[in-house]
Amino acid sequence: MDPRVASSLSSADETTMTIRSKARILLPLLALGLAAFIYHALLSSKTERQKPQLAEKVWQIEALTAAPQSLAPSVTLYGHIESPERLQAGAPGPGVVERVFVRNGTRVQRDEPLIRLDPRDFEAALRQSEADYRDVENQLDELQIRHRADRAALDTERELMAIAEAEVERLVKLQQQNLSTDTALNSARSELERRRLAVLSRELDVASYPARLKALEARRDRARARVDQDRLAFDRAEISAPFDAIVSRVTVAAGDRVAIGQVLLELFPFDSLEIRAHLPLKYMDTLRRALAAGQTLRARVTRAGTDRSFALLRLAGEAEATGIDIYFDASESGESLRPGELLALDLELPREDDVYALPYQAIYGNSRIYRVIDDRLQALDVVSVGQTRDADGGTLVLIRSDRITPGDRIATTHLPNAVTGLKVRIDGE
Repeated sequence: MDPRVASSLSSADETTMTIRSKARILLPLLALGLAAFIYHALLSSKTERQKPQLAEKVWQIEALTAAPQSLAPSVTLYGHIESPERLQAGAPGPGVVERVFVRNGTRVQRDEPLIRLDPRDFEAALRQSEADYRDVENQLDELQIRHRADRAALDTERELMAIAEAEVERLVKLQQQNLSTDTALNSARSELERRRLAVLSRELDVASYPARLKALEARRDRARARVDQDRLAFDRAEISAPFDAIVSRVTVAAGDRVAIGQVLLELFPFDSLEIRAHLPLKYMDTLRRALAAGQTLRARVTRAGTDRSFALLRLAGEAEATGIDIYFDASESGESLRPGELLALDLELPREDDVYALPYQAIYGNSRIYRVIDDRLQALDVVSVGQTRDADGGTLVLIRSDRITPGDRIATTHLPNAVTGLKVRIDGE
């Protein structure tokens, strides 16, 4: 091949390779440029949209106009029925239950038999105590007879001692005249000493008579008391109702053996019931002022659609950190109440001036309300003085605050996110 032709072909191949190499580099760049041009064109042709503006949420509520009133508040208390004259009948002595006449809930009349114990258990003890009493009585009679005998014997002993003294004096004179022996004189003196000892012994018996008499009289009194006690236990072997009552509990059955003092049954007079309730500490001053002024406070109970009223009897003798127990008279309730029942009471307190009646949903935490000023909530701290009822029987809470102005709009819709500054709109306005 011609060298010139070969050289020419070689140059052409190198040119082709150079073009291909440049094409491999330029084609991606052209693609990127074309993509950038298209993106820019699309971006420039995009329609501009305005950004949304956030609007403050407005809460729809209900409200009422604040108007001060003079109302008598009430406080809801929970009371238990009790009977201060609740009686526990115990066994008068150890024995066996012979018969049970009543059951739990039985209404009994005064002197009606309740439980009878076997009288033989008490009869034996009574006979023994009566025998002991008669024995002491016999000892007293014997002591008096012995005392009379001792006094008579004392006179005789003194006479014998005087005779012995005279005999000694006579023998002494005879001995001085050498007409008697020493043996006879010594024998007379021994007899005189024996007579003196006998007189001393008899005088001691006579002198100790009052002490022995008192001791036996004391024994007689103890024996007599024992007789009375055993006779009382014998008489109480049949337990009777001391008053008109209702049996609240029976703890034994026929055949049971009981010990002295063991509780056999419990009963209460239905005309002596009381209601004990706990009054919170914040109402104690109001209650004391009312009682000091001579006011009669009453509590109302609604049961089965019927209202009943109970008068306040007294306050407990001791207060607690949370309040004080108070007692209401339920003696006229008859048999409609039973000890242990739980009642809801509405205690009527003295009338309060310048208070506001609000529904419970308007109260936050029992001490805060919200009023509406310029369509925004404003928190106010208030004092709760009790509750009252509206014309429909609904319950309203009574509050007092110096920061409330008559005519203020008080929010009555309970909002879980209520806070000062929250924007609201009153329904209907």
